[in-house]
Amino acid sequence: MRVLASVMLILGLVACGPAPTSRSGGDILVIGDSVMAWNKGLGADIGSVIGERLTRSVVNRAVGGARIRAGGGASLIGLSIPEQLTAGAWDWVVMNGAANDLGFNCGCTRCADEIEALISADGTRGDIPDLIARAEAQGAHVLWMGYYAAPNSTAFPGCRPGLVEIERRISRLAAARPGLIFVDAEDIFDPPDPTLFASDRTHPSVKGSAIIGTYLADVIARHS
Repeated sequence: MRVLASVMLILGLVACGPAPTSRSGGDILVIGDSVMAWNKGLGADIGSVIGERLTRSVVNRAVGGARIRAGGGASLIGLSIPEQLTAGAWDWVVMNGAANDLGFNCGCTRCADEIEALISADGTRGDIPDLIARAEAQGAHVLWMGYYAAPNSTAFPGCRPGLVEIERRISRLAAARPGLIFVDAEDIFDPPDPTLFASDRTHPSVKGSAIIGTYLADVIARHS
């Protein structure tokens, strides 16, 4: 499995969007970090693309710098991905995360304990399975988006091995869990055309968000 070789920086992006409404064909919630939040100010983020493609209501609560295991101060300033999972009649919850956990919680290079806390080797225990289970308990299908490779990014080098292992474990969990779908975004960004990336060479450009959002929307459509 191939994943993004860097960690998302805290970028001060604020989650926004309409309050959840009752389902009409099913509402979709997007949660995660800056990959999901990027281009939100332009109305061209991944969640907006999903909504336009499917003609469905999408709420994107993703925030730059958000973590799955956001302790102390990070949680207080709104950087907790689990706290983005608000109550609602969600048909689908689209998720990503873990890059900032490795970057900020263990410096990318000494992360065995952090990885195990996020998701166990068999994929059944940890903060990631718990988050997925919470969404499923609300009646939602879950689509987990793995990271794409950003070959020219220089942000937080050294995270790739840990992210590879985390996503291998999520993929294993998805294989055993009918309500969970894992999508590796590197399969979407193949080859990694420079025009798919923003000027920081890490996050998706408007074109990149459009390609990812369209792909995820089509996955949702096939499984709805």
